[in-house]
Amino acid sequence: MDIGEKLSRSADISERITRVLQKRLQTATERFGERTQKAVQGIQPAAAALPAWPQYAIDCAQRAVILWDTLRQRGNNYLEHVQQGQPPVLHFKYETVLDGRTLQKPVNYALLRIIPPEGVTIDARRRPYIIIDPRGGHGPGIGGFKDDSHVGVALRAGHPVYFVSFFVEPEPGQTLLDVSAAEREFVHKVRALHPESPKPAIVGNCQGGWAAMMLAASEPGETGPLVIVGAPMSYWGGAWREGEGDNPMRYAGGILGGTWLASFASDLCNGKFDGAHLVQNFENLNPANTFVDKYYKVFANADTEPARFLEFERWWGGYFLMNREEIEWITRNLFVGNKLWSGEVKSGPHGSAGFDLREIRAPIIMFASLGDNITPPQQAFNWVADVYGSTEEIKARGQVIVGLMHEEVGHLGIFVSGKVAQKEYTQIASVMKSIEMLPPGLYGMEIKETKGEGGRPEYQVEFHEVRLEEVVARLNRHQRLDEKPFEAVAAVSEFNQRAYEMFVQPSVQAGSNEFIAGLIRRFHPLRAQRWALSDWNPWLAWLPGAAQLAKENRQPVAADDPLRRAEASFAELASATLEYHRALRDALAEALFFHVYGNLFSLYIADREPARAAQSTDPHELPIVQQALASIDKGGYPEAFARVGFLVTRRGDVPLSRLEAGQQMVKDYKEFLPAVPLEHMRRVAGEQEIIATYATDKAIAALPKLLPEHKDRERLLTLLDRLESDPRVRHDGLTPEQQTMLKRVRQALRVPARVKNAAAALQRQAR
Repeated sequence: MDIGEKLSRSADISERITRVLQKRLQTATERFGERTQKAVQGIQPAAAALPAWPQYAIDCAQRAVILWDTLRQRGNNYLEHVQQGQPPVLHFKYETVLDGRTLQKPVNYALLRIIPPEGVTIDARRRPYIIIDPRGGHGPGIGGFKDDSHVGVALRAGHPVYFVSFFVEPEPGQTLLDVSAAEREFVHKVRALHPESPKPAIVGNCQGGWAAMMLAASEPGETGPLVIVGAPMSYWGGAWREGEGDNPMRYAGGILGGTWLASFASDLCNGKFDGAHLVQNFENLNPANTFVDKYYKVFANADTEPARFLEFERWWGGYFLMNREEIEWITRNLFVGNKLWSGEVKSGPHGSAGFDLREIRAPIIMFASLGDNITPPQQAFNWVADVYGSTEEIKARGQVIVGLMHEEVGHLGIFVSGKVAQKEYTQIASVMKSIEMLPPGLYGMEIKETKGEGGRPEYQVEFHEVRLEEVVARLNRHQRLDEKPFEAVAAVSEFNQRAYEMFVQPSVQAGSNEFIAGLIRRFHPLRAQRWALSDWNPWLAWLPGAAQLAKENRQPVAADDPLRRAEASFAELASATLEYHRALRDALAEALFFHVYGNLFSLYIADREPARAAQSTDPHELPIVQQALASIDKGGYPEAFARVGFLVTRRGDVPLSRLEAGQQMVKDYKEFLPAVPLEHMRRVAGEQEIIATYATDKAIAALPKLLPEHKDRERLLTLLDRLESDPRVRHDGLTPEQQTMLKRVRQALRVPARVKNAAAALQRQAR
């Protein structure tokens, strides 16, 4: 980028962010005005109902006592959970299969086997599921928090289910690479326990998603399909949109000056990073919910809501620790460095090898939501455009990548929502049975909902193949223009980190010890608000009795009572005020970020990093295509099988029912299939698709060279004859184009075999 381009880019960023800031401030003000006006309208009728205030006062006081007692119970639950060692908050019973603390390189992880509840039968020969929960401040359990969850869906489908859990305290010297190695051991253990089953499916939630990708990249071929849910793979993704500032965490690294703050927080606590800091960041994203909405919901529904509130708070209030090395690895390589997709993150001993996501051989399902402001869809999906140069490369590597988008659910809802579990998770579990039948490529997964008998919802799944180039064009046009400043953030972060390590870290570490660290953790605001409102507080001794008395003598007022409506309006007014504050804060923070890191100097710093080589826009000129075409006459029966399969198969949208039918046909025609592993066959299929697409005539003419033996040709011709007469194929019908192609393939395969084969036959006859 020359000086003129830098000036133009800097001016464009400044002009655009100013325009977007104005739009967002206007939108936030309009929304605040609408909510305020509505709240005021709800308050006005309360004046006429003042004579009935004594009854409302009794109801309000009773609900207030129940709310405070609920908070006291939350504090007691927290203290009890801590005393128990903060075990996973799973809805299901479990047993430990492998404790990571006993491995050669100990880690604070463990592999649990989920015990199926009564009435649920598990088939040990079915594909096992391994659920990896996020270690992002909270404790484990979100993947099995409810009956309708990853765990519950897989159990009801008859699959063995395993859960990757972790303990509060990390092992001394533990690193993220050690954790990845332990997770590989967990996969080996599950495969040993189920030798007759397909390779285990790996489900990774949020941080567990990129952990699953690292696991699959470091040991390709050991896992089955991967499901990464709300996983931030490309941390720089999530571009601004006019009118909505929904991704504030994207800018945190730049606003805070990079990674040094995580190191400082770890040094203060004697080398351990407190996960409560991460949870507090999540809470700060939505102050309206943190300080008003969730408590008012309990207050307004004091007779029914406390149990649900306490159940969720048990997980939300579990705070776990990381070693300084772990949080620094995450912040430097992922949050700020954005290195996972680039292969710069090292996996081998002493950092000898990188995690190359292109080496993953298992199908990948990516699940994200437009309503997620912690992991926006761009962060979940952009890595595909960064890792693969073209659609042809995806196919040549035999990769199947499926994207699934939810329209509105938030970050936590994508893990714990019962509606999501009943719809998306259940359909993903169904897809697992057949997704390996998809030809290599990039797909969008669509779930269509219809009404069945009795009005019950029924779902139909379809896969729509898309080209990576079309996706990249949309990303570059709308979403990726603003990622250049993040390169400047990485450079500034590295400078600040070195400065902190040289001038500040020695004195901080010298003044830190375990006693001070314990005090800092205990008095963290999130912990303090729990133990302060618990039975530890002698001033609350009266509360349990008062709450019990209130419950036994409840005098509720109807929800549509004017005073109750006024109460709800006051709560709405408080919530709207905090939401307005959040919108202003996020919009101003985003504007500050781009004005600081989008200026000319920052773009100069960013351009000091080596740029990626530009790809040719002509697919025929791509190296991966040239490499495939160079092998047009090389191979054997697997290559011929895959090539003919693409030539005569109708492509397009693929309903799940067709995949399931294809799976059955694979079983019926097993003797005609190539005797190679499925992962290898997908790579062969992708390469042969490229050959058949860009050199159709030569691909057909080269078939005899792939099958010089008469028996191999007859084997493939017999398969084509049987398939053509199969009722399932005849039901769909062959198009004229397919019939013509089938005729050409038959003609090519019926060309006499090589002369040397004929000579060998004459010699055998002479004998």
